[in-house]
Amino acid sequence: MPPTPPVALDKAYSLALWLIAKTETMPRSHRFTLGGRIYEHALDLVGALTQATFTRNKTAALETAGDRVNGLRILLRLAKDLHLFAFDPYVHATARLDEIGRMIGGWRKSQ
Repeated sequence: MPPTPPVALDKAYSLALWLIAKTETMPRSHRFTLGGRIYEHALDLVGALTQATFTRNKTAALETAGDRVNGLRILLRLAKDLHLFAFDPYVHATARLDEIGRMIGGWRKSQ
């Protein structure tokens, strides 16, 4: 029986679904540049947490996941400053990222 996915993976998956929907509503001039980067970072975060869930050596995958969280924070701030995200969706996304980041930090400490 496979291990139960950690809460961080579930939250990252939910955030990725939400961000993918948000990037689809960006103006065409930003959808494939900044929107694409946000989309890729969100998917990379889910991928890194999936790898951490199913491998013995979790350190590298958790480090990558932490990097993706930090990268997404910057990309989302840029999207907000360019008025591609309203303030409330930005706050929602960054609050979820902070929560995921704390979970990743705790997971890394337990290794």
